[in-house]
Amino acid sequence: ENGQKVEGILEKSIDAEKGFETAAENSKSISLKNYFLEKSRQRGSFIAELKIELYKRDFTEAHSSGSLTGDVHRVWMDIKSALTGDNDEAMLEESIRGEKIAFKEFEQVLETEYLSLEMRNLLSKQYSIIKNDLETIKTIEDIQKYF
Repeated sequence: ENGQKVEGILEKSIDAEKGFETAAENSKSISLKNYFLEKSRQRGSFIAELKIELYKRDFTEAHSSGSLTGDVHRVWMDIKSALTGDNDEAMLEESIRGEKIAFKEFEQVLETEYLSLEMRNLLSKQYSIIKNDLETIKTIEDIQKYF
């Protein structure tokens, strides 16, 4: 099992958790704030599950601060938020872009890596959650239906 690829997903999940938290802090819309908080909590849960599976396999602890690309993504979201006057629509678009990148990374690891049954099941479950959210949430109006 390639722990590095899974640790990469863990790092990006840490980035996403922080990114969603930042977006929630900057959202004007209560429903969008609740959506971003829920997504941040969801990623926190992904992180805990991934760490347990990685530790079971004695992989080295993944970076707890996130990845370089994630830092860039977070900074870009902060800048975009400042430039657009905390534009909720822009933050949602940026978060969806980030989710599409995460989705592709999960897909690549699931398609190309040898994974234990437990890790494959865990990643498949998390992948399905991201996929479902991407199919369900495309606009602020969608969020207002659920949050």
